[in-house]
Amino acid sequence: MKKFFSDFKAFVMRGNVLDLAIGVMIGGAFASIVSSLVNDILMPVIGLISGGFNISGAFLALDGKVYASQEAAVAAGAGTMNYGMFLQKIIDFLIMALCVFLIVRLVAKLIAKKPKEPAAPAKEPRKCPFCLEVIDDKATRCPHCTSQLDTPAA
Repeated sequence: MKKFFSDFKAFVMRGNVLDLAIGVMIGGAFASIVSSLVNDILMPVIGLISGGFNISGAFLALDGKVYASQEAAVAAGAGTMNYGMFLQKIIDFLIMALCVFLIVRLVAKLIAKKPKEPAAPAKEPRKCPFCLEVIDDKATRCPHCTSQLDTPAA
């Protein structure tokens, strides 16, 4: 049992697990901020533009009758298809995706890209003075013409 707890502690204390846990907590808090933005700021403006229509309260009664509100339909025992809430959740998602995209884009710009250092110029290859073929720097004989070469350059 002691080994189990030590293994569990090692698992939990790994960096990526802690990072994931922190990300989930921050994401949950951020989701509530976005939901408040949509519910409390954007949806009333959209309702004002649409002539006072409450999009999040839009529904379709499944029994075919018309009800004044979703609560009235539920009180009458009719099932409802709440497509307005679905549209609101889509708007929530799109704003959340936009925010994540902007954050990722900002972080990518902030990460300093290291400029590539220019490569050192390539050293001239050693050539045989007799046949002018390229030879290894340590060679004492040309592998092409078998000429005796001077002592290799240091």
